Amino acid sequence: MRYDFVERHRGRWPVRLMCRVLRVSAGGYYDWRGRPRSSRAAGQDALVVAIKAIHVEMKARYGSPRVHAELAARGNPCCVNTVARLMRSHGVAAKTRRKFLVTTDSNHGRPVAENVLDRRFEPEAPNQAWTADVTYIATAEGWLYLAVVEDLHSRRIVGWSMGPRIDSRLVVDALEMAVARRLPGAGLVAHSDRGSQYASEHYQRLLAGHGITCSMSRRGNCWDNAPMESFFASLKKELTRGEIFATRAEAKASIFEYLEVFYNRIRRHSSLGYKSPAEYEEAS
Repeated sequence: MRYDFVERHRGRWPVRLMCRVLRVSAGGYYDWRGRPRSSRAAGQDALVVAIKAIHVEMKARYGSPRVHAELAARGNPCCVNTVARLMRSHGVAAKTRRKFLVTTDSNHGRPVAENVLDRRFEPEAPNQAWTADVTYIATAEGWLYLAVVEDLHSRRIVGWSMGPRIDSRLVVDALEMAVARRLPGAGLVAHSDRGSQYASEHYQRLLAGHGITCSMSRRGNCWDNAPMESFFASLKKELTRGEIFATRAEAKASIFEYLEVFYNRIRRHSSLGYKSPAEYEEAS
């Protein structure tokens, strides 16, 4: 490993200086360098190439567990600890997340629903429990607001809506898309926070019209809607971290690709055994 370090950095620091600091023989390093690479070293070199390829392909969205799952799916069996070590030593890292602001306002006089879902976040089948929320994305034209609906069974985003205003129309459009796509039967629970958009007559009328039971988080309790918080954290970390889109249209196109192409069909979810939502539903 010390000779590997010298080899990787010999263009940056003098070989003899590194050997002295690392307490190895410069002559030994040159002997080692003249020997053919071992099959183990060659295998790790190939693994690093595969890791970097996945890192680029997934737009730096994957940490070591998902990179490991992707390698295994592509026929490259290896240990997850090896993947983590190689990613650290070669400077391959996922984007980091940052905190974001609350977008919905629960200080209103409208009626609110009980917490019917009660943190039962793992329904046995699709269309038994959905969760919904709103976030924002910065653009040079101003905020773009995103409302989403997620099916908790597969973590699939089944409905979404984007616009320049955070109003009841935004959340209604997302729910209408979800209903049109999934055609849910009786017994569906739709959970959200207590925001005025979800407590609005507009949204509540849509739920009632489709026989959907409304559920709302307790006041100030983000854990009651934890899957939605987790989704938005992934979105912020994997897509919008450090990005300021020039226009809302540019942001919409990027978010569409993330939701419909990457998140639902490609992204490996730890809670689904590192399957994508589409794969998980197909296997169910």
